[in-house]
Amino acid sequence: MKISAIQMNVVLKKLESNYHNAEVLIRKAAAAGADVAVLPEMWSGGFITDGLDERLADLDGNRAKAFLSQLAAELKINIVGGSVATKKAGNYYNTTYVTDRQGYIIADYDKAHLFSFAGEDQRFRAGNQLVTFSLDGNPCGIIICYEIRFPEWARKQALAGTKVLFVPAEWPLPRVGHWRVLNQARAIENQIFVVAVNGCGAAVKDQQNAGNSLIIDPQGKLLADAGPEPQEKLIFASLELADLDQARNNMTVFKDRRSDLY
Repeated sequence: MKISAIQMNVVLKKLESNYHNAEVLIRKAAAAGADVAVLPEMWSGGFITDGLDERLADLDGNRAKAFLSQLAAELKINIVGGSVATKKAGNYYNTTYVTDRQGYIIADYDKAHLFSFAGEDQRFRAGNQLVTFSLDGNPCGIIICYEIRFPEWARKQALAGTKVLFVPAEWPLPRVGHWRVLNQARAIENQIFVVAVNGCGAAVKDQQNAGNSLIIDPQGKLLADAGPEPQEKLIFASLELADLDQARNNMTVFKDRRSDLY
């Protein structure tokens, strides 16, 4: 499964510009032979906790779903649609949509752990469900940005059978060291592939996003690394799912885990 992580320069509150840029980058990923294209968190308007209005929140996710579905069906590519701000039943959510090659929305996920430090919990409502899905027969799951700090949530993904964990984010440059270490740790301890796709640019007010998108194998090896400069780029890696089984056979963490104790 060839993955393209789209490290997109998200422009705060510029929906039309961001939609256009996302389409250009997804088309580039497809042209390069990617099976799966992955966008960052809040790619359509940036990470907004203040001043979120109807123009910036996608009502029932209709625009994002139509956009992703049309591109996926045309290009015959799976798309993990990062996340967008949505408004559903009067509440705001940080929502991911996933499309298969036929353009069907096969999964949606509302971010369950909200970043109270930045006031995300004051504007958005938290989701309450773990979400897994299959891409080309491969078991996948998703968590969003801040949730990489919750090892229990990633472990639940592994226990649910996830082999490829997608982590779209808008992670800031001052904490880039944490971003890199936490994503590698989640891959190693759960013996899964982690596709960590961060934005770049000033998509958060007065703060630069870190870039540093990573594709990591079940032993923590970096299969692709966008590098230290937070600039727009696509990175690619081909995942060999047999490597996951080999990692688990070589280091029997799940066999030795004491589920009776914790």
